[in-house]
Amino acid sequence: MDELAKKMEKIAVELTSVQSVVGTKGEIAIAEKIYEYFRQLEYFQGHPEQLQLLPINGDQLGRKNVVAIVRGEKGEAKESLVCIGHIDTVGIDDYAELRDYATDPHSLKEKLPGIKFGEETLSEITSDEWLVGRGILDMKTGVAALIVMIEEFTAQAAQLGGNLVFFGVPDEEGNSAGMLAAVQELARMRKEQGWEFIGAIDTDYTTLRYPGDTNRYVYVGTIGKLLPCFYLYGEETHVGEAFNGLDANLLASEVLYQMDLSTDLCDIAEGEVTLPPISLYQRDLKTEYSVQTANAVNLYFNYATHISQPDEVLAKCKAKAITSFENVIKRLNEEYEKYCSLCAIPFRRLPWEVNVLTYEELYQQVKAEMGDEIDRIIAQVIEKLRQQKVDDREFSLTIVQEVHKHCSDKNSKIVVYFAPPYYPHIYVRDEDKTGKVLLAAVNKAVGDVKNLYDYNIVVRKFYPYISDLSYCSIADKDNINKLTSNMPAWSWQYTLPVEDIATISMPVVNIGPYGKDAHKLSERVCKAYSFDAMPLILKATIENLLIKRA
Repeated sequence: MDELAKKMEKIAVELTSVQSVVGTKGEIAIAEKIYEYFRQLEYFQGHPEQLQLLPINGDQLGRKNVVAIVRGEKGEAKESLVCIGHIDTVGIDDYAELRDYATDPHSLKEKLPGIKFGEETLSEITSDEWLVGRGILDMKTGVAALIVMIEEFTAQAAQLGGNLVFFGVPDEEGNSAGMLAAVQELARMRKEQGWEFIGAIDTDYTTLRYPGDTNRYVYVGTIGKLLPCFYLYGEETHVGEAFNGLDANLLASEVLYQMDLSTDLCDIAEGEVTLPPISLYQRDLKTEYSVQTANAVNLYFNYATHISQPDEVLAKCKAKAITSFENVIKRLNEEYEKYCSLCAIPFRRLPWEVNVLTYEELYQQVKAEMGDEIDRIIAQVIEKLRQQKVDDREFSLTIVQEVHKHCSDKNSKIVVYFAPPYYPHIYVRDEDKTGKVLLAAVNKAVGDVKNLYDYNIVVRKFYPYISDLSYCSIADKDNINKLTSNMPAWSWQYTLPVEDIATISMPVVNIGPYGKDAHKLSERVCKAYSFDAMPLILKATIENLLIKRA
């Protein structure tokens, strides 16, 4: 095992030294480096057709996926196990004056102590038991583990009762262009080769769940993510006549209060709980200073899921919007009544009424009034937006605004909709045949490795960070319709290969290295566990699925 650990550490440092920031040519360089490593192996020299650099169709940077396949030679070998790892990183600007050392783990270790860190962080950064650098944790060490596994299993092809398929993908930190291309390639493999995908293994990073946590984690399944948005349309007024309007900012603040970190919106499955929604954006849509109140606001939230489908999330968000509207109307009337009393003027209840719609409901209302003309108008707006290359969120909002502009009902309202991106959750259960097999393989691997080390290794459901694993399965394809009909950017600006994802649908597991502070200046990976127990769990899981079941 020592030799395996040394090889894995060496590759991890070499991969980290290639600066592969998402959205740059470095993503191509890292793909080529991995490809060249595999190309030197005897197995791929004998089977060159099983190693490819696959261009991502339509990618403006010309990025590529690395694909390496070890074909099982025992039996028909139709069952196939997928291993994925993202080869990009977030940027390095946070390193400031140390930017030139960000991807040089050894030099960076000497430079970082000059920066003020907490005592624990500093002790780990300076320790020989930790490696530092951008991407060393997220996720060059995990990719190194997969590279070593592919090399290991090329020598065992004759014993494999199934195929081992590696994808090194770019753009995970961006829009998952690499993984979405991989999904389409996997669907092609399934169709042309007749392969059955029995699971996907990712080796993305793991870390502590809470301060003082000493456990190490393996996650079966993965969290999902939606981006519910709220377009709040009030009624503007002059500040000198404040009660004559409905302040959209006040309405937005109540939605923020009702949604932000509200634990009643946590998604719970088998006792595992997502973080509650948290706001990512809030802005009123006034473009200039004036003494007119804001009449429109946009805000959206990161909403994690374990089990809830898009229609359920939409219903929960709509309910929160209704509650928010009710609370604002109640407060406005209470405050106005007090104001009237103070001024000794008669009080008359304010005219505002609760008005909450989904985007689909708004669109259908306008469609009923205008017919196909609204579609022609939307198409014209979309063409302009495409030329301007606006952000997906801005794209979505602009369409909502345009549809609302043509709505005859100009009363105050809240429109609830979704914006990209969408990451399906994957809930792996014993009731599912392939899920049961994967769970058994992982649990056995963890149990065996536990006997060799002192680590308290815990198997949990749902990898808690957004990752490419989400695109390995869609639990309910029909439910996607509720998502797409309420996502204005769908098919125009953003889409997912839903049919291909459904075709390859497989359970997933994340068996990753342990470290701390991904995406931070102090990003680091711990050699203990990451280079001893973790690769053993990975190797044993693969063996349990492709050799011992053969």
